[in-house]
Amino acid sequence: MNHENDEVWRIRVHLAAANRLAVYDDLEEGIDNHFTVRVPGKEDRYLVLPFGRHWSEAKASDLIVFNEAGDVLEGDGTLELSALSIHAPLHRITGANVVLHTHQTWALALNMMEDNRLLPGSQTAAFLTPHIAYDDGYAGLADSLSEGERLAAILGTKQIVFMKNHGVLVIGETIAQAYRRLYKLERVCRAQILAMSTGRPLAVLDEATVEKVSRPNPRNSHSQEEREALYFAAMMRVLDRDMPGYAD
Repeated sequence: MNHENDEVWRIRVHLAAANRLAVYDDLEEGIDNHFTVRVPGKEDRYLVLPFGRHWSEAKASDLIVFNEAGDVLEGDGTLELSALSIHAPLHRITGANVVLHTHQTWALALNMMEDNRLLPGSQTAAFLTPHIAYDDGYAGLADSLSEGERLAAILGTKQIVFMKNHGVLVIGETIAQAYRRLYKLERVCRAQILAMSTGRPLAVLDEATVEKVSRPNPRNSHSQEEREALYFAAMMRVLDRDMPGYAD
């Protein structure tokens, strides 16, 4: 079948690639956690890897389509309850095309601390800190749509949720955008934990500098959207070399 002009297939390939990249970047927990994307042109249709598949096995053709009722509408496999409970309401309420949720190591380590706030201690962290909402009320496994609705209320207009004692959640308009946020988030959490482990005071950027860093620079050679697309295309080439098969 020729998929050259098929937007839905392109999204399938990108989501399968994101799952495999999470293995490559050590952001995954095998078969647990979830990446979802809205099916183009459909308000209540979402793509996800079937539960039980290891993320390193993700292929575009294996992704299933589900709705907020929990029905699997396309594909073979089952939908895990927490994927439905967290992701479907977030898509519906925030309007985000992409929702990524993980228990990635360094972000989780920070979220295990009593004070789990990410500090603007680096340029990259300064890009992210204004966009983080904090959920300090972990109450157990997600088992109903009310959990996703609660998280959507906490998220508001931001793009990242720090889920204390749990993990992180990132939304985006494209898979490239959301995955790059997730990857960079892990890097800055790792850097903060490592810096804190020295026991020496952290040099945190002031609010004016954070605002300046976050403001788009009209002289940039590439827009943020171009950077996200170039990054994801580069990482797909890495997958083609080291973990091929996601586009099948």
